[in-house]
Amino acid sequence: MTDKVSIEVIGYIKSCFSEKFGTPRQSGLAPSAEARLRLVEPFNRREMVRGLEEFSHVWIQFLFHQVRAEGWKTTVRPPRLGGNERKGIWATRSPHRPNFMGLSAVQLKHIDFDSGVELVLAGVDLLDGTPVVDIKPYLPSSDSLDEASEGWAGRAFEKLEVEFLPAAVQFCSAYENETGVPLQQLITEILKEDPRPPAQRQKKETFGMRLYDVNVRWQVRAASCRVRSCEKVG
Repeated sequence: MTDKVSIEVIGYIKSCFSEKFGTPRQSGLAPSAEARLRLVEPFNRREMVRGLEEFSHVWIQFLFHQVRAEGWKTTVRPPRLGGNERKGIWATRSPHRPNFMGLSAVQLKHIDFDSGVELVLAGVDLLDGTPVVDIKPYLPSSDSLDEASEGWAGRAFEKLEVEFLPAAVQFCSAYENETGVPLQQLITEILKEDPRPPAQRQKKETFGMRLYDVNVRWQVRAASCRVRSCEKVG
Protein backbone atom coordinates (compact mmCIF):
# COMPACT_ATOMS: atom_id res chain seq x y z
CA MET A 1 0.00 0.00 0.00
CA THR A 2 1.01 3.60 -0.53
CA ASP A 3 0.42 6.55 1.79
CA LYS A 4 0.15 8.98 -1.12
CA VAL A 5 -2.69 9.35 -3.61
CA SER A 6 -3.34 11.70 -6.50
CA ILE A 7 -6.69 13.49 -6.80
CA GLU A 8 -7.93 15.31 -9.89
CA VAL A 9 -9.75 18.62 -9.53
CA ILE A 10 -12.89 18.35 -11.66
CA GLY A 11 -14.07 21.93 -11.36
CA TYR A 12 -14.13 25.19 -9.45
CA ILE A 13 -16.77 27.09 -7.50
CA LYS A 14 -17.96 30.59 -8.39
CA SER A 15 -19.65 31.74 -5.18
CA CYS A 16 -21.25 34.75 -3.53
CA PHE A 17 -18.70 34.24 -0.70
CA SER A 18 -15.24 35.66 -1.40
CA GLU A 19 -13.89 35.45 2.17
CA LYS A 20 -14.12 32.97 5.04
CA PHE A 21 -15.74 35.44 7.44
CA GLY A 22 -19.49 35.35 6.84
CA THR A 23 -19.49 32.06 4.96
CA PRO A 24 -21.98 29.66 6.62
CA ARG A 25 -20.35 26.96 8.72
CA GLN A 26 -22.61 24.28 7.21
CA SER A 27 -24.51 23.90 3.97
CA GLY A 28 -28.24 24.59 4.06
CA LEU A 29 -28.04 27.28 6.76
CA ALA A 30 -28.42 30.01 4.12
CA PRO A 31 -30.78 28.63 1.43
CA SER A 32 -30.47 31.85 -0.60
CA ALA A 33 -26.68 31.48 -0.94
CA GLU A 34 -25.99 30.47 -4.54
CA ALA A 35 -22.93 29.30 -6.40
CA ARG A 36 -21.95 27.74 -9.71
CA LEU A 37 -19.72 24.73 -10.13
CA ARG A 38 -17.92 25.02 -13.45
CA LEU A 39 -16.52 21.68 -14.59
CA VAL A 40 -13.16 21.65 -16.36
CA GLU A 41 -11.75 19.43 -19.10
CA PRO A 42 -11.87 16.48 -19.44
CA PHE A 43 -14.64 16.28 -16.82
CA ASN A 44 -17.04 18.71 -18.49
CA ARG A 45 -18.57 16.36 -21.02
CA ARG A 46 -22.35 16.46 -21.18
CA GLU A 47 -22.63 12.71 -20.84
CA MET A 48 -20.94 12.87 -17.43
CA VAL A 49 -23.92 14.76 -15.93
CA ARG A 50 -26.59 12.83 -17.86
CA GLY A 51 -29.40 12.01 -15.40
CA LEU A 52 -28.07 14.29 -12.65
CA GLU A 53 -30.83 16.81 -13.33
CA GLU A 54 -33.32 14.28 -11.93
CA PHE A 55 -31.97 14.84 -8.40
CA SER A 56 -32.88 17.82 -6.22
CA HIS A 57 -29.66 17.77 -4.18
CA VAL A 58 -26.06 16.65 -4.64
CA TRP A 59 -23.01 15.95 -2.52
CA ILE A 60 -20.05 18.18 -3.36
CA GLN A 61 -16.63 16.96 -2.22
CA PHE A 62 -14.06 19.75 -2.21
CA LEU A 63 -10.79 21.08 -0.82
CA PHE A 64 -10.50 23.76 1.87
CA HIS A 65 -7.98 25.63 -0.24
CA GLN A 66 -7.70 28.76 1.92
CA VAL A 67 -6.55 26.98 5.08
CA ARG A 68 -3.85 24.68 3.70
CA ALA A 69 -1.08 27.13 4.57
CA GLU A 70 -2.24 27.08 8.21
CA GLY A 71 -1.72 23.32 8.44
CA TRP A 72 -3.83 20.61 10.04
CA LYS A 73 -4.62 20.15 13.73
CA THR A 74 -5.32 17.24 16.07
CA THR A 75 -7.95 19.17 18.07
CA VAL A 76 -10.01 22.31 17.44
CA ARG A 77 -12.40 24.60 19.32
CA PRO A 78 -15.77 24.40 17.51
CA PRO A 79 -17.60 27.77 17.22
CA ARG A 80 -20.85 26.00 18.12
CA LEU A 81 -19.38 25.43 21.60
CA GLY A 82 -18.34 29.05 21.93
CA GLY A 83 -14.68 28.18 21.49
CA ASN A 84 -14.59 26.93 25.09
CA GLU A 85 -14.09 23.20 24.47
CA ARG A 86 -11.62 21.21 22.42
CA LYS A 87 -12.78 18.31 20.27
CA GLY A 88 -10.75 15.87 18.20
CA ILE A 89 -10.50 16.83 14.55
CA TRP A 90 -12.34 13.64 13.51
CA ALA A 91 -15.26 14.64 15.77
CA THR A 92 -15.72 17.96 13.94
CA ARG A 93 -16.20 19.42 10.49
CA SER A 94 -13.30 21.83 10.87
CA PRO A 95 -11.37 22.62 7.67
CA HIS A 96 -8.05 21.99 9.47
CA ARG A 97 -7.97 18.33 8.43
CA PRO A 98 -4.94 16.33 7.26
CA ASN A 99 -6.26 16.21 3.69
CA PHE A 100 -8.27 19.46 3.86
CA MET A 101 -11.31 17.77 2.31
CA GLY A 102 -14.87 18.94 2.80
CA LEU A 103 -18.30 17.51 1.99
CA SER A 104 -21.49 19.54 1.45
CA ALA A 105 -25.04 18.56 0.57
CA VAL A 106 -26.49 21.36 -1.56
CA GLN A 107 -29.52 22.00 -3.74
CA LEU A 108 -29.09 21.44 -7.46
CA LYS A 109 -31.21 24.14 -9.12
CA HIS A 110 -30.32 23.26 -12.70
CA ILE A 111 -27.46 22.51 -15.07
CA ASP A 112 -26.34 25.27 -17.43
CA PHE A 113 -24.84 24.30 -20.80
CA ASP A 114 -24.63 27.81 -22.26
CA SER A 115 -20.86 28.07 -21.83
CA GLY A 116 -19.56 24.63 -20.95
CA VAL A 117 -21.08 22.61 -18.10
CA GLU A 118 -22.04 24.44 -14.90
CA LEU A 119 -24.08 23.20 -11.95
CA VAL A 120 -26.18 25.96 -10.38
CA LEU A 121 -26.29 25.32 -6.63
CA ALA A 122 -28.11 26.81 -3.63
CA GLY A 123 -27.69 26.60 0.14
CA VAL A 124 -23.92 26.54 -0.25
CA ASP A 125 -21.14 27.00 2.29
CA LEU A 126 -18.46 27.18 -0.41
CA LEU A 127 -15.93 29.94 -1.01
CA ASP A 128 -15.28 31.44 -4.41
CA GLY A 129 -12.50 29.52 -6.14
CA THR A 130 -13.02 26.30 -4.15
CA PRO A 131 -11.57 23.27 -5.99
CA VAL A 132 -14.09 20.42 -6.34
CA VAL A 133 -12.98 16.80 -6.56
CA ASP A 134 -16.25 14.85 -6.79
CA ILE A 135 -20.03 15.05 -7.24
CA LYS A 136 -22.60 12.48 -6.14
CA PRO A 137 -26.41 12.49 -6.10
CA TYR A 138 -27.94 12.96 -2.65
CA LEU A 139 -30.21 10.00 -1.82
CA PRO A 140 -32.69 10.65 1.04
CA SER A 141 -33.38 6.93 1.31
CA SER A 142 -29.82 6.20 2.40
CA ASP A 143 -28.21 9.57 3.20
CA SER A 144 -30.84 10.73 5.71
CA LEU A 145 -30.89 8.42 8.74
CA ASP A 146 -33.76 8.87 11.19
CA GLU A 147 -31.90 7.10 13.99
CA ALA A 148 -28.76 9.25 13.71
CA SER A 149 -27.70 11.44 16.64
CA GLU A 150 -25.90 14.81 16.45
CA GLY A 151 -23.54 14.33 19.40
CA TRP A 152 -22.18 17.59 20.80
CA ALA A 153 -23.34 19.47 17.67
CA GLY A 154 -26.95 19.00 18.78
CA ARG A 155 -26.57 21.38 21.72
CA ALA A 156 -28.91 24.36 21.70
CA PHE A 157 -27.56 27.37 19.82
CA GLU A 158 -29.07 30.83 20.25
CA LYS A 159 -29.80 32.55 16.96
CA LEU A 160 -29.64 36.32 16.52
CA GLU A 161 -32.57 38.57 15.68
CA VAL A 162 -31.70 40.54 12.54
CA GLU A 163 -32.96 44.03 11.71
CA PHE A 164 -32.02 46.48 8.96
CA LEU A 165 -31.70 50.26 9.04
CA PRO A 166 -33.93 51.92 6.39
CA ALA A 167 -31.00 52.78 4.11
CA ALA A 168 -29.87 49.14 4.13
CA VAL A 169 -33.39 47.96 3.27
CA GLN A 170 -33.53 50.42 0.39
CA PHE A 171 -30.18 49.27 -0.96
CA CYS A 172 -31.14 45.57 -0.78
CA SER A 173 -34.42 46.23 -2.59
CA ALA A 174 -32.67 48.13 -5.39
CA TYR A 175 -29.97 45.44 -5.63
CA GLU A 176 -32.56 42.67 -5.96
CA ASN A 177 -34.42 44.59 -8.66
CA GLU A 178 -31.16 45.02 -10.55
CA THR A 179 -29.62 41.56 -10.15
CA GLY A 180 -32.39 39.21 -9.01
CA VAL A 181 -30.37 38.34 -5.89
CA PRO A 182 -32.52 38.33 -2.69
CA LEU A 183 -29.81 40.19 -0.79
CA GLN A 184 -31.77 41.09 2.34
CA GLN A 185 -32.95 37.50 2.75
CA LEU A 186 -29.41 36.18 2.21
CA ILE A 187 -27.92 38.59 4.77
CA THR A 188 -30.60 37.62 7.30
CA GLU A 189 -29.94 33.89 6.85
CA ILE A 190 -26.21 34.41 7.40
CA LEU A 191 -26.32 36.82 10.34
CA LYS A 192 -28.92 34.96 12.40
CA GLU A 193 -26.34 32.15 12.72
CA ASP A 194 -23.82 34.67 14.18
CA PRO A 195 -20.75 34.32 11.91
CA ARG A 196 -18.42 36.01 14.43
CA PRO A 197 -15.57 33.90 15.83
CA PRO A 198 -16.16 33.04 19.52
CA ALA A 199 -13.30 35.32 20.62
CA GLN A 200 -15.08 38.34 19.10
CA ARG A 201 -18.57 37.74 20.45
CA GLN A 202 -18.13 40.03 23.43
CA LYS A 203 -17.02 42.97 21.28
CA LYS A 204 -19.44 45.75 20.36
CA GLU A 205 -17.55 46.96 17.31
CA THR A 206 -18.96 47.05 13.80
CA PHE A 207 -18.35 43.94 11.72
CA GLY A 208 -18.29 43.53 7.97
CA MET A 209 -18.43 40.92 5.24
CA ARG A 210 -18.55 40.84 1.48
CA LEU A 211 -21.34 39.18 -0.49
CA TYR A 212 -21.07 39.26 -4.28
CA ASP A 213 -19.90 42.86 -4.89
CA VAL A 214 -21.45 44.31 -1.72
CA ASN A 215 -19.85 45.23 1.60
CA VAL A 216 -22.26 44.61 4.49
CA ARG A 217 -21.70 46.28 7.88
CA TRP A 218 -23.51 45.33 11.09
CA GLN A 219 -23.41 45.53 14.87
CA VAL A 220 -24.47 42.99 17.50
CA ARG A 221 -25.90 43.85 20.89
CA ALA A 222 -27.04 41.03 23.18
CA ALA A 223 -29.07 38.72 20.91
CA SER A 224 -29.87 41.35 18.29
CA CYS A 225 -28.02 42.15 15.07
CA ARG A 226 -28.52 45.44 13.24
CA VAL A 227 -27.45 45.84 9.61
CA ARG A 228 -26.21 49.41 9.37
CA SER A 229 -25.14 49.70 5.73
CA CYS A 230 -24.71 47.94 2.41
CA GLU A 231 -22.40 49.43 -0.20
CA LYS A 232 -21.21 48.27 -3.60
CA VAL A 233 -17.53 47.53 -3.91
CA GLY A 234 -15.85 49.76 -6.47
